[in-house]
Amino acid sequence: MEIDVVEGSPAEVAADVLAFAVQEPTELPPAGQELDRLVDGGIQHLIEDGELKGERGRVTLLHTRNELKAHRLAVGGVGVDGDSDSLRTAAAAVARRASELGGKTVAWVLSENGLPAAEQARAVVDGVALGPYDAGIWKTKDEHSAVERLVLCGPGAAGVAEEAQRANVIATWTNRCRDLVNAPPNVCTPTTLAEFAEDAASRFEHMTFSALGPDEIREAGMGAFTAVSRGSENPPRLITLSYEPPAATQRDVVLGFVGKAITFDSGGLSLKPADRMEEMKTDMGGGGAVLAAMGAIAELALPVKVLAVVPSCENMPGGGSYRPGDIITALNGKTIEVTNTDAEGRLILADALTHARRSGATHILDLATLTGAIVIAMGDYYAGLYSNDAAWTEEVQAAAEATGDHVWTMPLHDTYRRYIESPYADMKNSSEYRQGSPALAARFLQEFVGEGPWAHLDIAGTAYLERSREDYYGAPGATGYGVRLLAELARRFS
Repeated sequence: MEIDVVEGSPAEVAADVLAFAVQEPTELPPAGQELDRLVDGGIQHLIEDGELKGERGRVTLLHTRNELKAHRLAVGGVGVDGDSDSLRTAAAAVARRASELGGKTVAWVLSENGLPAAEQARAVVDGVALGPYDAGIWKTKDEHSAVERLVLCGPGAAGVAEEAQRANVIATWTNRCRDLVNAPPNVCTPTTLAEFAEDAASRFEHMTFSALGPDEIREAGMGAFTAVSRGSENPPRLITLSYEPPAATQRDVVLGFVGKAITFDSGGLSLKPADRMEEMKTDMGGGGAVLAAMGAIAELALPVKVLAVVPSCENMPGGGSYRPGDIITALNGKTIEVTNTDAEGRLILADALTHARRSGATHILDLATLTGAIVIAMGDYYAGLYSNDAAWTEEVQAAAEATGDHVWTMPLHDTYRRYIESPYADMKNSSEYRQGSPALAARFLQEFVGEGPWAHLDIAGTAYLERSREDYYGAPGATGYGVRLLAELARRFS
């Protein structure tokens, strides 16, 4: 999407739709009052008739004649609070309506609404870029029309140009992540993810790519990763992207992003129920987010060193599958009794976390669609955040709130270690008690993070929406959760 900024009067901006936001109860902001004057009070008339309201996500259209250069006026409701997410939702609703009408250019008036202009710009870009996203790219008849140009206008618009361009880059990579997560499992395999990463690295001078195959993974001593991958005919890949800009602001900091990428999770021999199993193609949402975020970070040329590690495989039943009762040895030498082959994500992450730390990562954040229990606890709006370091937790929280990829900090007390005690090995990979599943999974991962700050995001509820959230993600499907958060986190270390 092309981004332009215009400092002058919104009335002089040529666009298919010229939009601004209103809160509830409905009261026109100064920019809206000026536009209303130019259209002979038409906007106020709609308010008085009850047709125009400031309800969150509501859009009211007004056709113009020759009073403005825009063909239509759109008023997007942001509700009572009018926060950034509400503005994203309003912008998405306007963009979807513009797309339905075949509009290619949307202009948005920045106004005095309590939000800083840069925050408004980022929210509007997010809404217009992410809102009209269409998951049906495998349909033979494509009727989708997307907004191709966004113009931010009004007083102060010129000052947000850089922020808007940055948000546009990140939103574009977020939609690429959504394409990966929505892709069918016969298309998105570990090999496909490796090819995506290799292509991303080839675009940027300071990013390098490598990928280990099954023999190399086994020979490296990654017994946990090897065990999970054995049941599938699609070979695993340990994907690594390294971004090393020549002038990193903090030379002693290497951010380590680790993403779980099970491209299809049948549950292995501990087979999942058939109902909704088709959605298990999305169990690579964490890995997809990490790879796409690396593309955004490199395109933005952020001056911070970042290492991405993405273990990718399928979890399938077969003659070579690992079994409940097996004892496997992870890369760090610890032994694991397998009690449930459907608790596979933590196993491949165990080796990936050790590998990331040994490869130089000083601050690690892993993202994983890890437990169904986090969905029960948090729904589809917050990811669960677990961490061993208070300062690192604060950094992740700040990045989350700035971008709309929301997190909620959860407890990680050492008492959860008793849930994974095994009489036969150093630990087991699941518990027979239906208690604290996300916490004990995080506690399991902590065994493999080595020394230094680490945080874990359980994104099972946020990476893929089973139904509409009635916000800027208008339809079910992949959200690209984590791309914006990771890019913002890297920016804060720049």
